[in-house]
Amino acid sequence: MLRTISALFGLMVLAAPALAQYKSSSQYGTSGIQAPSVSSQTAPTVLPPALRPQVNIPAQATTHFEQNPILSIPENFVRQWSLGHEVPPEALISERYLRTQDNLARRLSLKEAVYIAIRNNPGLTAVQLDPIAAEESVKLANAAFDPDLTSQLDVSKSVTPVSPPFQVAASDAFTQKLYDWNFAVNKVSAYTNGTLGITFDNNRTLTNSTFAAVNPSYTPLLEASLAQPLLRNFGWQFATLNVTIAESSQRTSQWNYGSSLNDFIQRIGNDYWGVVQAQENLRVAESALKFNNDLVRVNRISLQVGTLAPIDLQEAQSAAATAEANVYAAEAALKTARAQLRQDVMLNPAGTFVPEDVEPAEAPNPGYIINDTEETALEKMVEYSPALGGLREAIRTSLLQVKYAENQTLPQLNLGTQFGATAVAGSSHCIANFHAGPSNCTVVLAPGTKLPFGGIYGTALNRMLDARFYNYAGVLSFEMPLDNAAAKAALAQARITYEQARMQYREALSQSIVQAESGIANLHAFEKQVEATRNATFYAEQSLHDEQVEFRVGMATTHDLLQYQEELVTAQGNEVQADVGLENARLALWHAEGTLMSIFNIDFQVQNPHVEPWYAKF
Repeated sequence: MLRTISALFGLMVLAAPALAQYKSSSQYGTSGIQAPSVSSQTAPTVLPPALRPQVNIPAQATTHFEQNPILSIPENFVRQWSLGHEVPPEALISERYLRTQDNLARRLSLKEAVYIAIRNNPGLTAVQLDPIAAEESVKLANAAFDPDLTSQLDVSKSVTPVSPPFQVAASDAFTQKLYDWNFAVNKVSAYTNGTLGITFDNNRTLTNSTFAAVNPSYTPLLEASLAQPLLRNFGWQFATLNVTIAESSQRTSQWNYGSSLNDFIQRIGNDYWGVVQAQENLRVAESALKFNNDLVRVNRISLQVGTLAPIDLQEAQSAAATAEANVYAAEAALKTARAQLRQDVMLNPAGTFVPEDVEPAEAPNPGYIINDTEETALEKMVEYSPALGGLREAIRTSLLQVKYAENQTLPQLNLGTQFGATAVAGSSHCIANFHAGPSNCTVVLAPGTKLPFGGIYGTALNRMLDARFYNYAGVLSFEMPLDNAAAKAALAQARITYEQARMQYREALSQSIVQAESGIANLHAFEKQVEATRNATFYAEQSLHDEQVEFRVGMATTHDLLQYQEELVTAQGNEVQADVGLENARLALWHAEGTLMSIFNIDFQVQNPHVEPWYAKF
């Protein structure tokens, strides 16, 4: 009988290698949830620079969303008369498409997963569009200096009853027909904020009035005007102040995108190591289940041969059922972790509804040492943190808004000037004189006078250039509300916003200090935890091994053996948590320092949004 018992417990000794010290691995167990088929397409170990994602806003990023102002007119004209309406592609999801799923898994390193996620994740792409939209705001601010060309071509005719008896000869209707072709261009100066206007009006008049000395007549008018503010809306570089504000806001949006990118990389890293942790927790749970199932089998045989009490079998069965429940929970946790990583990375070359799974190709590396101190971490945080950079730029924007609001408290003192030249030409008729005087034409009844304005349209233009007939005006206007309440309230609001921006930066700086210091503390703590949990796992294995020896010779009970086995499972789980926690602690520290992007060789730089079109140079 003793030989039988020894042989039975020898089986448990053979199962002991399954309880070996925890080692990070990306392999699944033989039971429970299964890994998907790993794709034969693997990314290279060392990524060339060409594969790095483009995170900076390219110079022509807005071109994709813009239209040619001339070539797009026909298309827009047709579209506005279309009776149908467009449906976004996202609203056209077929039932067949919902059933598509890529069952392959791509084995990727963490850097590869980060690069692919930056390229593919729609949430991050949406954030990347913010700086592009803000760049259009810069163009919109520059558009204030875009010359405005206007033109008007019209013809009008009126036929009215004759009132004066001599107005029209041999007719009871006064007829007048007018032709106008007018052009004008207005330009706001980028230097003085004054508005320069040039007007070129042309009129042709045809009438049956007997009093029309020149009929038909051409009357051109060329006029130049200037409206120049002298107090409000005037000052050194004030005309382009709104452009400067828009550029500062665009840089803020770039910083905000960099902050989102910093957060996103940390999220992908946490997802990645979350899958590794879930895999290892499942392996530990499966190993514990195997141990407990072997113990149940051995205890059942011992009970049948009469060497063990029923309570020992029941206790082993209870432990096996608990271990089985833990496996189910670990399977669910692994499935959730893998789904989160898969959806964040969005690796979908086949275009299916559910993209490819990502199989982590890296294991935690406890030997990687970071030598940063609190002092160096704080220095890096202030210099590199994109969140703090965005807040500093927001302060600059608020200060520019204060400058604008201060200018608006000044009175309006505007200078307006105008000068124009005109002329007339046409068919000049002889008008009878009703008194003796000089005449230059002779009619049958009496001598008359013909005005010296005969000629064609070109003659009128030539006469206009002589500036013999002209007009000019000069206006100095002043306006100011007695209390100027609106401007003072707007200035107070701008100053409050400026102070809020400063205080928000100080608060963010204070919280960033906490994050950096806690990042250093957590990093050092996890470095020590890794070593401590590894020792705990080793000693738990030795204790379980010794307890197995005592149990084999009848000096220990099933309850004692299960207690040691539970301690080993706890130690293994703690070691998994410590190894993954150390990786996440590194990510958290780099995130707090603002160096996370540079760690992954992602070159994020805030681009200068200054664009000066030709019309904004004068």
